[in-house]
Amino acid sequence: MTIKDQTQYRTNAQGHLVPENTIEPIDLLRDDTVRQIIAKAQVLQGQMKAYKADAMLDIKTFLDISANQYGIKMGGQKGNITLTSYDGETKVIVSVSDTLSFDERLQIAKQLVDKCILTWAKDANSNIQALVQHAFQTDKQGKISTARIFGLMRLKIDDEQWQTAMKALKDSIKIDSSCEYLRLYKKVRDDNGNERYQQIALDIAGL
Repeated sequence: MTIKDQTQYRTNAQGHLVPENTIEPIDLLRDDTVRQIIAKAQVLQGQMKAYKADAMLDIKTFLDISANQYGIKMGGQKGNITLTSYDGETKVIVSVSDTLSFDERLQIAKQLVDKCILTWAKDANSNIQALVQHAFQTDKQGKISTARIFGLMRLKIDDEQWQTAMKALKDSIKIDSSCEYLRLYKKVRDDNGNERYQQIALDIAGL
């Protein structure tokens, strides 16, 4: 049966059209309340996206003007920048965060590292062995911790095979995506006159 007028029907969680006169009033009120809150949130989200785009454009324009004083032109992705107001009361920070992954050379590096451990055998420091094994462990989603891998790469070990393994590790790193973060801060003072920068919360959870 085709229903021409769907204004007197609501779709339930299973995708079925249910006549409104068969739905409990409290259920209708709950539905209306949720929809109104979400609708307002979507409008606000659009305004925040527009605000961020405008702010990033303002920052880009300022950086171009600043660079022009030295006869150069800013190029590429801009990030990790801090701009502070003249009185030091407020500041704006732009940071870029990369999402990293590893290609097949990660496994090649692990085999090389394993060979190093076997070669060193009894002479190898047990702490280093534990660190190496821990670095290649995966989480429940099967992902490798980039922090642990970078920690491994920072080890100063004078061994040709180890250095080859570290090069394979470095070469295996891929940047999947980059995200620019805009953070705003205002200086606040406590009762004792101590100053600190407090982030201006723009996420609902932080308000």
